[in-house]
Amino acid sequence: MDLKHLRNFSIIAHIDHGKSTLADRMLEVTGTVEARKMKEQVLDSMELERERGITIKMQPVRMEHMYKGEKYVLNLIDTPGHIDFAYEVSRAMKAVEGTILLVDSTQGVQAQTLSVLAMAREGGLVIIPAVSKVDSPLARVHEVKEEVAKLLDIDPSEVLEVSGKTGQGVLEILGAVIERIQAPVSEKGSDGPLRALVFDFGYSSHKGIIVYVRVLDGKASKNDTLVFAQAGEKFGALGVGIFHPDMVDTEVISAGEIGYILTGIKKPGIASVGDTIMAQRSTLAPLEGYMKPRPVVWASVYPESADDFTALRQALEILCLSDSSLSFEEEVSGVLGRGFRCGFLGMLHMEIVTERLRREFTLEIIVTTPSITYEVEMRNNGKHEIIYSAHLFPDYGSTSKIFEQWVKVKIITPPDFVSPIMTLLYEHEAVVGATELFGDNRTVIEVEMPLRELMRNFFDDLKSVSSGFASLAYELAGLREADVARLDILVAEEIVPAFSKVVSRRRIEREAEDMVEKLHGILPRQLFNVKIQGQGLGRIISSRSLTAMKKDVTGYLYGGDISRKKKLWEKQKRGKKKMQARGTVDIPHEVFLKMVRGGEGK
Repeated sequence: MDLKHLRNFSIIAHIDHGKSTLADRMLEVTGTVEARKMKEQVLDSMELERERGITIKMQPVRMEHMYKGEKYVLNLIDTPGHIDFAYEVSRAMKAVEGTILLVDSTQGVQAQTLSVLAMAREGGLVIIPAVSKVDSPLARVHEVKEEVAKLLDIDPSEVLEVSGKTGQGVLEILGAVIERIQAPVSEKGSDGPLRALVFDFGYSSHKGIIVYVRVLDGKASKNDTLVFAQAGEKFGALGVGIFHPDMVDTEVISAGEIGYILTGIKKPGIASVGDTIMAQRSTLAPLEGYMKPRPVVWASVYPESADDFTALRQALEILCLSDSSLSFEEEVSGVLGRGFRCGFLGMLHMEIVTERLRREFTLEIIVTTPSITYEVEMRNNGKHEIIYSAHLFPDYGSTSKIFEQWVKVKIITPPDFVSPIMTLLYEHEAVVGATELFGDNRTVIEVEMPLRELMRNFFDDLKSVSSGFASLAYELAGLREADVARLDILVAEEIVPAFSKVVSRRRIEREAEDMVEKLHGILPRQLFNVKIQGQGLGRIISSRSLTAMKKDVTGYLYGGDISRKKKLWEKQKRGKKKMQARGTVDIPHEVFLKMVRGGEGK
């Protein structure tokens, strides 16, 4: 097709600033989706996305729009807003020439706005600023436009106004996309050899891996023999097509376009984001691709039934085919059996993946308390080891040095909440850096803190102390020495690996008491007395006893000598002692979930 009538762009914003709603109105205005088929969050096809009202996975769509008497093809990639899915956003940006930076007019510039803006600038994209939700009675349109203009160093008149709810300003935004974003450029054009960037992929049990590509040079057609440059795997294209927004087969996708290729490959580990699809025996150099994402949170996932181990492995492999930032490897626990140590980009990412395992694959799983990566120097031999799981953390006294990941955090908040936020930062071991005013009524606080503390419910605590007005973005800041220790929870004098966690030594007693108290409150009573203990720093720190269930073994007796009752009570007492000596406690799945979720040991 004619490149000058083609535009590729994305929408980026902080979470809940109206990206998906704006995308809905664009689909409606351009007639891409019929009015009778229109629904909220059209591009959020996953059940979890619609249920939570957030975008989890990027979604491309092709629209056609008449502008000044000419027809243009607009390829939009809708992106997630939560910081855990920043890798998805960075991949989308490499497939487009421009982006709409959307800022909620009721909230103003947020921390994640700064983060995604930095990504767009780094990628050299044309940025079209717009303020959303201008129809809201709480909208501060003029103030927020001033904020955005100051941020981009432009005139406030260049910042567009839009309402995804009413459709106001949508046509103006589409016009700006056509006017301001340049048409794609191809070195070799559609007639040269194929070179296409894989920016995402999906999986179908019938068609195998479906790669989402941005074609840079040449064209791809059904039955072409193609090759993954990085993997070196050759395949025949079963079909090609575009997103409208459902997959629609076409005869060809050519230079400048965004589309998909059906590979027919069902083997995991071949397709990877950032790889280049090329024609067989092509002499062109592969594209640069993407940096591999680094997991920041680790958790072990075990099947509740050992018979489901193979099913869990297959489920994780299939999820990896649609979520390139998920990583896993097999591990064995003496108590929980065979399972997998999984790496996630954050707590929300972990929650989404484990929920998908339960819903989409109907698996009953046990997820251990999330942990981060530690580097330890062993006291006996001076060797450095990388520790991914809390229950594998070395025993107290066996290490000479421990290193943990730190993060640089940027918080934007109204000035009224600075004081309670400072108290919160102290509780989470943060080092406060620069503090400056941003706009008329905003303060930017720059801090550094351990990643461990960021994952200890810091997001929820920050929202709580700021009444929901504060926002944050973070980036990794390297390893620093840590003063931490392993905390184990013992049930009936047996360590439960799923409850083990690495905590700050200054908080270990409080954490132990909280976890023991919480488990004491939710663990069902057994037929014998059960000790629940918190162990750390080489000693038992906290302990509670869960009394046994009581059964009135003399209830059927009436009258007679008291010695008959005493005999039965003694027999019951001996039986309970015998059970306590050899018995183990069966911890229900719901208890594991309640211990891992909510509060994170608080």
